[in-house]
Amino acid sequence: MYQRIRDLREDHDLTQKQIAEMLGMSQTGYSKYETGENDIPTHILIKLADFYKTSTDYILGRTDKRSWR
Repeated sequence: MYQRIRDLREDHDLTQKQIAEMLGMSQTGYSKYETGENDIPTHILIKLADFYKTSTDYILGRTDKRSWR
C-alpha cells in the first residue's frame, strides 16, 4: 500500500508537499504514510483514491486494476 501511494504521486509528477497540502496536513505527516511509519486513516485513503481517480482496493493492494472505470 505504501509503495502504491508513492508510485501514484510520482506518476503524477507531484511532491509530498503538494499532496500534503491537498490533504490539509504537513509534509512530514504525509511522508510517514509513504514509508509505512504511520497507517493511513480511512478518510485519507478515500481522499487519495478520489484524487488519483483510482479505488481504495488498488491502493490497499487488493487489486492490480488501477482505474476504477
